Amino acid sequence: MSTPIRFRKMNGLGNEILVVDLRGRREELGPAAARAIGRRDGQHFDQMMVLRDPERAGTDAFVGIFNIDGSEAEACGNGMRCVSWVVAQETGRRALKFETRAGVLEARVTDAGRIAVDIGVPRFGWREIPLARPFANTGAIALDGADGRGLGAASVVNVGNPHAVFWVSHLDAHDLRRLGPPLETHALFPARANISLAHVVGPRSIAVRTWERG
Repeated sequence: MSTPIRFRKMNGLGNEILVVDLRGRREELGPAAARAIGRRDGQHFDQMMVLRDPERAGTDAFVGIFNIDGSEAEACGNGMRCVSWVVAQETGRRALKFETRAGVLEARVTDAGRIAVDIGVPRFGWREIPLARPFANTGAIALDGADGRGLGAASVVNVGNPHAVFWVSHLDAHDLRRLGPPLETHALFPARANISLAHVVGPRSIAVRTWERG
C-alpha cells in the first residue's frame, strides 16, 4: 500500500499555494493532476508547487509549478517563498537553492525571519513576455477595454509568468475579481497574464493586489 502524499496549503501575500512534496517518491504530478485537484470542492489554489528530488548538484529540490488551469509556470515568487519556508523549517538552513524551469533560484531566511527569493531578471521584451504583437515600450501599454473599466495603461513584464500591472490611486476602488478574468485572457496575452493593481504608498512602499491565472 502506497503512503499518502504530503502536501501543505499555504498563503503567500494573498496567493493560495498548494505545496506537494514528492521528494523520495516515484509519483509524478503534472498539468492533468493540477486541473483535477483544482476542480475539487475546497481545493482551490493559485499555484501548485511540486517538489521533486534535486536534479542538479548543490540544489535542494526541483520545483515544478502549475497554475490551476494546468498551465506550467517558470517561476512564482510567492510560491517559492512558501516552498523555501517549508525546506528552511525542515533543514534549519538559512540559504537555499531550487531548480525550476526558470533556472536555479536562490532563497534566504532574513534576519527578521522572513523569506526572500531572487526570481531572476525580469524580462521586458514583447517576445519574452510574450505579447501578441510588437511594442517598443512595454512599460505603458493601453489594453482595449481596460479604460472602460477605469484603468489606465499597464506595465507588462515576465517574472516567470506574464504580468500586467495597472497603477491606480486606490486599490479598493476596483473589483479585481471582476476585472481579472477578462483581462488575463485579453487577446494581447497569448499565454495569459496575471493582472495586478499597484498603488504607490510611499518612497519605498507599494501596495499590490493580484489576480492569478486560472
